Amino acid sequence: MTLKILLTIFIGFAGGLAVGAGFVAFLTVLGVIPRLTQLTKTMKCIHLYEWGVVLGAMAGGWIGLRETIYQFSSLFVIPIGLANGIFVGMLAAALTEVLNVWPILAKRIGVQEKLIILLSAIFFGKIFGSLFHWIYFVDLLNHS
Repeated sequence: MTLKILLTIFIGFAGGLAVGAGFVAFLTVLGVIPRLTQLTKTMKCIHLYEWGVVLGAMAGGWIGLRETIYQFSSLFVIPIGLANGIFVGMLAAALTEVLNVWPILAKRIGVQEKLIILLSAIFFGKIFGSLFHWIYFVDLLNHS
């Protein structure tokens, strides 16, 4: 039982580190925040953008870990939906440049010749992580 708990803690921590590292790499390598402030001509407010991203990630993580059902009026939900749509649009636009991220990262950390192994590890990690999630956490037979 203790081994199972420790393994769950390790997997959760490793997953959190991977997602956090990916999020930070996405923001820094692609330069989403500086580019956004450049397009909107609000360079003076770059710290507000940064704090908005940090607080939004923390609030989203906290809300995602809780199983609370919120009932808000549509006047409150509409701006949230618009903000989510803007985020997804910016994410889609930034991902068009993501092919440049891995070669740059591999060159900077000195593993350029092992790029295929790095990409394969990420690929198989996503597959096994998804399979683990669906096999262990999703109960398809007792779905009511």
